[in-house]
Amino acid sequence: MLNEEKFAFDIANIQKDLEMEDMTVKPEDVELLRRYSNEEITMPEIIHMIKTSIN
Repeated sequence: MLNEEKFAFDIANIQKDLEMEDMTVKPEDVELLRRYSNEEITMPEIIHMIKTSIN
């Protein structure tokens, strides 16, 4: 439970920071970050997913 609360808090801060830069965080982005936070996915896997979604 504590990890979920910490994750939610961190996401809220990230979203606020990005809003100051006129950027938004989509639900898909939050899900990727949640999976990374829970060690369900690695950073290289995230990078691969981002690269393939751009093409």
